[in-house]
Amino acid sequence: MALQRLCRGVGALGCRRSSGLQGQLPGELVEALRAVVGSQNVSTALAVREQHGRDESMHRCSPPDAVVWPQDVEQVSKLAGICYSHSVPIIPFSTGTGLEGGITAVRGGVCFNLTRMDRITALSTEDFTVAVEPGVTRKALNNYLRDTGLWFPVDPGADASLCGMAATSASGTNAVRYGTMRHNVINLQVVLADGRVLHTAGRGRHFRKSAAGYNLTGLFVGSEGTLGLITQATLRLHGSPEATVAAVCAFPSVHAAVGCTVQVLQAGIPVARIEFLDDVMMAACNRFSGLSYTVSPTLFLEFHGSPSSLEEQVQQAEEIVQLNGGSDFAWARDLEARNKLWAARHNAWYAALALRPGSKTGPGPGRNLYRRAWHRAGQAPSAAGGDRGAGAYHHEADQGHAGPQEPHEPWEGAVSGISHPCPASPEHPALARQVPSQACSCHSPSPCRQRLGAGAGGSPQVSALEPSGLFVPREGRTRSTRRQQA
Repeated sequence: MALQRLCRGVGALGCRRSSGLQGQLPGELVEALRAVVGSQNVSTALAVREQHGRDESMHRCSPPDAVVWPQDVEQVSKLAGICYSHSVPIIPFSTGTGLEGGITAVRGGVCFNLTRMDRITALSTEDFTVAVEPGVTRKALNNYLRDTGLWFPVDPGADASLCGMAATSASGTNAVRYGTMRHNVINLQVVLADGRVLHTAGRGRHFRKSAAGYNLTGLFVGSEGTLGLITQATLRLHGSPEATVAAVCAFPSVHAAVGCTVQVLQAGIPVARIEFLDDVMMAACNRFSGLSYTVSPTLFLEFHGSPSSLEEQVQQAEEIVQLNGGSDFAWARDLEARNKLWAARHNAWYAALALRPGSKTGPGPGRNLYRRAWHRAGQAPSAAGGDRGAGAYHHEADQGHAGPQEPHEPWEGAVSGISHPCPASPEHPALARQVPSQACSCHSPSPCRQRLGAGAGGSPQVSALEPSGLFVPREGRTRSTRRQQA
């Protein structure tokens, strides 16, 4: 197992120079691509291809055969049609901040870098909607909305592309109050594999209700690039809160922290964020971000509202925290202090990686722990060998947030988080009994790999929806898809 981890760490640092169909693009195909976008917007240079063959995940680099930079949806449509006619895979790319290896070109192909499509269009302050292209990031949109009294709250941590966030159904720290991308995407403009352009809710429409017809928007949100290229997303905006306050409180155990989270939500307190970090993760964040918080299971909370409503929310939350043995709140009231607090939370991924320098086999892209399971997981350290420092459990660093469940999650009331190592691995049989098999995303040969994904990090089953298979990696194809391709 140690050798396997070492090989994974080494593989994460290098690029796979040849795989599948890589290096076999016909010359006439490259010339056809250049005819659409110009020679300056097509590259087959190895350094450029390797840059587009990896993201922030642990998966080893698999570069595409060529990279193109379309400027508008018409060019995307023409390029997709060319790839379709040559049966060449298509890989969408924007900021490359994903954690699941979705952009790795496991079969080679053409990477569509959409960052130059960066316009913000169709802002409607009356309808609380805005349309954005793939090159627009979360922070860029909120800067653009700064003087409108509106904001877009979905915050996965990274300054990711908004269309990429729709493609991966991103959530983040504000999900408990404002929902995930699935709840905040109203309409999508999508280029299908053969170049056809589809508007999932109708051209130019931004209605909230969707009682008539297929919910195509919901189908493409979370499709992870397996059904088409999202070239525009119409998003739901929210009013900027009048007042904001954040707080940190420590607990004697994981069980107490999770119990407090559940009780806060059961009490109907409209908390905007409620984030959990265990003692190992808190120590990592303190070291990485220069903080001095207590090293114990901790909740980060944030409240939005009017000054009077904030006072009521904070009072109710403090009572619940005290009932569960939590410490007094450490407040972060001004903007600078709040930004420092949440920057530390968003950098928890890098803080966890810093626990094992030189390795990228740290926390996975995300596993979902459910409230019932997390209550049981609070007892897991003793089941796995007593004190963390004495057992195999001592390397684990947990973090998570309360929020709405995703469609692939089987139980209601999900609390999602990340953890290393995988509790379903043979090294942790006690933990494997505590956490349901569907509750993690990992690379062990267990039934837990249930999540829809693309690239190196998932196994999409979409042959019936996209029979050409251009968006579907070879490793993820079903038998029926392979028979159709033969």
